[in-house]
Amino acid sequence: MFKKVLVANRGAIAVRIIQAIQELGLTAVAIYSTPDERSLHLHWADETYHIPGEVPQDTYLNIHAILDIAKKSKVDAIHPGYGFLSENAEFAEKVNKAGITFVGPSPEAIRSMGLKTEARRIMQLANVPIVPGYQGEDRSTKTLLDKAEEIGYPILVKASAGGGGKGMKIVQVPSELETAVESAKREALKAFGDDTIYLEKYLEEPRHIEVQILGDHSGNIIHLFERECSIQRRHQKILEEAPSIFLTPKIRENICCAAVNAAKAVNYVNAGTVEFIVDKFHNFYFLEMNTRLQVEHSVTEMTTGVDIVKLQLKIAAGESLPFSQNEILQKGHSIEVRIYAEDPVNNFLPSTGIIRFLEPPIGVNIRNDLGIHAGVPVTLFYDPLLAKLTVFDSTRTTAIEKLKWAIDRYGISGIRTNIPFLREIVNHPEFIKGNTTTNFIEKFFSNWNVPHQSIPDEAFALAALSEYINQEKSEYHSSVDFESDPFSPWIGE
Repeated sequence: MFKKVLVANRGAIAVRIIQAIQELGLTAVAIYSTPDERSLHLHWADETYHIPGEVPQDTYLNIHAILDIAKKSKVDAIHPGYGFLSENAEFAEKVNKAGITFVGPSPEAIRSMGLKTEARRIMQLANVPIVPGYQGEDRSTKTLLDKAEEIGYPILVKASAGGGGKGMKIVQVPSELETAVESAKREALKAFGDDTIYLEKYLEEPRHIEVQILGDHSGNIIHLFERECSIQRRHQKILEEAPSIFLTPKIRENICCAAVNAAKAVNYVNAGTVEFIVDKFHNFYFLEMNTRLQVEHSVTEMTTGVDIVKLQLKIAAGESLPFSQNEILQKGHSIEVRIYAEDPVNNFLPSTGIIRFLEPPIGVNIRNDLGIHAGVPVTLFYDPLLAKLTVFDSTRTTAIEKLKWAIDRYGISGIRTNIPFLREIVNHPEFIKGNTTTNFIEKFFSNWNVPHQSIPDEAFALAALSEYINQEKSEYHSSVDFESDPFSPWIGE
C-alpha cells in the first residue's frame, strides 16, 4: 500500500478522498489555488501546497505544477477525483512516467473512452447496444441529411469529444440540421478544441441509467448495480438515486452485464461508470463511459455498503477486489441532490459571495459531502457545486420523506443556492410517482419561479449569532497568550 497520496482536486470531492486516504492510515497531500486559501479540504489534509493563480488552467489543470509538487512532497500516488484532470490521458501518462501511481484506469482506456465515436466503435465490437447513428468521416451537408433521414428524426448532433451537454443539439426537422451542425461545431471547438461531430437518434422521454463498475489488475471486473440520473437541467444532473424503480429485475441484470462487457472491452482497471439511455420500452443503449469516480457515487456506497474511494486506492496499489459479484447486494434506497451556488431567481446564474452561515441537516442515514464552511468565499473561478446531500432508507417512499425533512432543514446564507428548486422537485407528485425521464425539468418546471417565502426571524438570529461567534473566536485567539496559560489545550506535554 502507498504511504502518501496527493489529491489533485478541490472542494467536496477533495475532502471525501482525503478522508479515505487517512482512514487507510496514509498521508494526504492537498493542493490549492489562491481563491481556495480558506478551502475546507486544506483543513483536513496532512500537507498542503499552493499553486499560484486563480483560473483552472493555471492551477488544477496545471500538469507541470502538480507533478512538481508530487515530486517535492514525495508522494506514491495521485488521485484526480472528478472533473479537472481526472479523464486526461496525458496527465495519467505523465504521472505514471514520473514513477507515481495514477489512481484510475490506464491512459489507453481513458483515451479510447474519451472520444465518443471511438467508444461507440468499441462497444459495437463488444456487442453492447448503441443508439442508432452516423459517425463517418464524410460530414458534408448532403451526407448528414441523408444519414439523418435513415436514422429518423428527431436526431442529436453531438460533439465527439463532448460532455456535460456541450456541443449537443436536438434537430426535429431537416431544415434545422445545417444550422445545428455549425452551432455544435463552434461550441465543441471552443469547449474541447475539437469540432468533430456525429449524429445519433434522439430518444424521446428516455431514462438516464448508469452502472458503477470496478476492475482490478487481475482482470476481475464487477458491477455495483445501477443509479438513475434522469433528472437533469441543461444536461447537468441535479438528483440521482439508486436503485432505479423503472428497471425490472431482468432488465437490471442485462444492463449490468452489458456494463461489465463494456469495461472488459477496454481491459478496465479501477472505478468507472458506464452510462446508458433507456427508452420507455426498456430498450437500453450505450451512451458513454466515464473513466473516473462520479459525483453521485455516494448513493451506490449507501445501497451496497462499499467504500468506492478506498477500493480505488487499494486497486491502484495492486490489490485484488475483496469480493465476487455474488457477494454484492443492493439494499434499501438512496437519493442524492446536488447543492449548487446558483440563483434560481436569475435563471440559475452562478451566485458568488461569502458563506455567512452553514448548518447542514444531521440525522440517521443522512450524509453531507461538503466542500465549504462558514466564512469561505464562493467565486466564479470554479464549478458552482458546493455540496451533496444524500439520504438512505429502507424504501423509496421513506427515503423521499427523509430527503424532504433534510432539505427543509438545510441552513445556508450569504449566497443563493438551488435549494428552493430541489425542494420543489422532491415534493412534485410526478417525482414521487417515479416518472423521472430526462425531460422532467423541461416538462414540469419550464415556467417555474421561486415560491415567495418569508424568512423566519429565527434564521436571521442564527446567522447573526454564527457571525458573532466566529468573530469572538477570532478575537479570542488573536488576544490570548496561550503559552502563559497552563490549562491551554494548545500547549504540548
